Amino acid sequence: MKAKHQRLILAVVALAALIGAGLLAASALKDEAAYFYVPNDVRTKGVEPGRAIRLGGMVVKGSLKRASDGVTIHFDVTDGKAKVPASFKGITPDLFREGSGVVAEGAFDAAGTFQATNLLAKHDERYMPRELQGMQYDEETHKMKADQ
Repeated sequence: MKAKHQRLILAVVALAALIGAGLLAASALKDEAAYFYVPNDVRTKGVEPGRAIRLGGMVVKGSLKRASDGVTIHFDVTDGKAKVPASFKGITPDLFREGSGVVAEGAFDAAGTFQATNLLAKHDERYMPRELQGMQYDEETHKMKADQ
């Protein structure tokens, strides 16, 4: 076999190995990817129960309730257009409170409640999800409205 053919075969084998490694990495990361949704996306597009996602929005004032076990909380997340019920079992971050922004990791159960496994509220007081910039929570109407 000529040297030219050997180099060609080596290049094809190297290319096939690179493609195989890329596909293997993509396959492994697919299961770990968590997509970001706001409540209106959940309402319009739908999310199948059990699929790992990130849900972002504002914690609705008056919706935060603690269960009798002392570690489970129930709350609603809104983006001003829709509201999603959520639940979390564990210790909440210090900045997690009603009227503040939150990104929750978890999945929806069959009843349509978001079961959070992690709350990401480790931001400063001025944090606002990109989708909600220019909005504020109206205490009287309990809805999101544009800043004046």
